Amino acid sequence: MIKEIRYKNFKALRDATLPLGRFTLIVGANGTGKTTAMQVLKLVGEIDADNISKFLSKGLDIETNSIEIEIVWDNFSLRRTVSFETDVINHGLDENRNVVGGSNGSYINSLKSFFKHEKESEELRSFQNFSFDPEEIARTVRINNKKELDSNGGNLAGILDFLKDTEPELWKELNDELGRWLPEFDQILFDRSDDGKSIVLRTRFGKHKIKASDLSHGTRLALAFLAVSYLPNPPKIVAFEEPERGIHPRLLENIQEAMYRLAYPENYGEKREPIQVIATTHSPYLLDLYKDFREEIVIASKDENGVHFERLSEMPNIDEIIQDAPLGEVWFTGVLGGVPAQL
Repeated sequence: MIKEIRYKNFKALRDATLPLGRFTLIVGANGTGKTTAMQVLKLVGEIDADNISKFLSKGLDIETNSIEIEIVWDNFSLRRTVSFETDVINHGLDENRNVVGGSNGSYINSLKSFFKHEKESEELRSFQNFSFDPEEIARTVRINNKKELDSNGGNLAGILDFLKDTEPELWKELNDELGRWLPEFDQILFDRSDDGKSIVLRTRFGKHKIKASDLSHGTRLALAFLAVSYLPNPPKIVAFEEPERGIHPRLLENIQEAMYRLAYPENYGEKREPIQVIATTHSPYLLDLYKDFREEIVIASKDENGVHFERLSEMPNIDEIIQDAPLGEVWFTGVLGGVPAQL
């Protein structure tokens, strides 16, 4: 597991440390670095001349001429500093800080050395940042050998079909759980056509078959979350961008449980290794569910010194601040930080 990530001069993260656990819920206003903090995990192993300026040079501090990323694991620390000499910056980036010419090769190679020879690089390259799109979830897919769910929920029909054929016990458990989440349905089926295969849900009463394209957006999103939590071989590190988006507040406990199933498999009778889960939210309703798990909440705030992250459990006098009030309500007042600034 990653214990924390330290950033210097990475886009908006001028000098910040993000603490992480098996499960971490990052709460903050827009522009407080929540998405940027996770981009580091996605970038490892994917840096090239086309994306270096987009993801790195915009945050470059001319005075220090360096970007520093340190990923601290449970049992050791890996630190990589990427230095940019002044003449490389002057000749390697144009006035809009885009990479030009051939002078970028040396520091691109330096960046590509990130964890290149480390065991953890495989886990980082498997990182998946999910932000589900209801249209992609419902899309008909051609059945092939692809066993991964797209970050937007695409290929869900293919994943479910694979699960049905290869993991009958998990498949039955998933369908039982579907009935608990969405009691009006009792079975996931498939519609076959010349174009491929698409998802169908069967109603509990009347046994009517409803195509995924005719389901509500919230039902599609819930189905994608449920499927991810039952993947037999999920990515080692996953993130969910605003998992509450499009979901009815009454289903948020189910979403919480789906994420916990990934992070704490031993609590659900599974024998696989835990998955490190990171989620971001703006929802006071979702936050309410974590009042008794304050060590899993990180508040992202921004002030004149830049972005900073702080575990809720480590805030001074936090018990006195929250008392018996709902956690989401306390956060919404702004007393904990992580809300939009007001004049």
